Amino acid sequence: MGIGVEILEVVKPWLESLHGYELRGEYYRTTWRDFLTSNETLIFLALLTAAGIYFGRNYLTSMPKWMGASILIILVLLSPLNTSLWGSWLVSPLIPGEYFPYFFNLEMLQRAFIAAIMVTIVAGFLGVFLLIQNLALIGDGLAHVSFGGVVVGVVYGATQPLDYALVFSIVSAILIYELQSRGILTGDAAIAIFLTGTLALGLVILRVKGGGLTTDIEGYLFGNLLLIDEVNLDRIALISVIAVVVLSVMRSAVLACAIDPLAARIQGLPVRIVGLIFAVTTAAVVVSMVQVVGALLVTALLVTPAATAKQVGHSFRSCLIWTQIFGLTSVIGGIYLSAEYDSGSGSMIALFAAVVFGIVVIGKSAIQLIIRTNVN
Repeated sequence: MGIGVEILEVVKPWLESLHGYELRGEYYRTTWRDFLTSNETLIFLALLTAAGIYFGRNYLTSMPKWMGASILIILVLLSPLNTSLWGSWLVSPLIPGEYFPYFFNLEMLQRAFIAAIMVTIVAGFLGVFLLIQNLALIGDGLAHVSFGGVVVGVVYGATQPLDYALVFSIVSAILIYELQSRGILTGDAAIAIFLTGTLALGLVILRVKGGGLTTDIEGYLFGNLLLIDEVNLDRIALISVIAVVVLSVMRSAVLACAIDPLAARIQGLPVRIVGLIFAVTTAAVVVSMVQVVGALLVTALLVTPAATAKQVGHSFRSCLIWTQIFGLTSVIGGIYLSAEYDSGSGSMIALFAAVVFGIVVIGKSAIQLIIRTNVN
């Protein structure tokens, strides 16, 4: 049993409890009241509150007493446990919709849901690093490269076409980095050449030997959560765990090399090795995202949440946190809408992420305009 299946087995009971529970031989849907009053939720909220007080203690101590009292009164009045205000909402199902709840009690859809969550978490971490290095387009380029590998694998009868895509993407990422670091080509030019070249290779092979676009090929192009089997879940989980560990360990080195490579080299950092490891990690993460959002829409999870986070975050740490919030919101919201309205999961996730970005940018601009007007 692979790491992905083990993670699913651990998370599965919790997902099923969010959907409903059996009591005295009858099955009941979990309501918001059940969720908010459960021991797990209360412990999580206590830990979240403690973390908020600890990290925001400087702000809390400088806050006027009337403001703190006002916030406390508002929280009590608007508390979800206030039955007079939220009575009907408290007894409504925790997981809304007609089809979306199946993602919490059917193993095939549970597998897809867990894979999407894992991909989103690691893509959020990676996306922040890519934006710092002005490499937002490399995810899109490597996704197109991976599609060429998928087509080669499908045409030649591979049981796991994403293995071909992984090889294609890693080799291309290394070559792009070498061309850029040696000054042969700029990063954008190298990405464009590999993007168009490998995509064209895939389309030519598909037309000559594969007989055109099939449902499976379209799933890799635009994303199809139903294509995720146990082998793919294990691959996604393994890549996600390795990528998070690598980015956590190499965080300082990657940031130093991104901000000033010359200074990092003078300090003794292995700039070339750091760059190659980061390029390979990026390629592997992109391949893991193909089945969730599709080769054409990888940027939706890799860049859009991180770009949204930059609008509200004021530090590297806050950007990482906001990226996770925006990314997970986009994925869960996109999966919900795609399930309820019978649309493609990849396109709906991408659209949801873009809408969230638009709302945040417009809201930030409006707030700044109001503040500027009041100051003047």
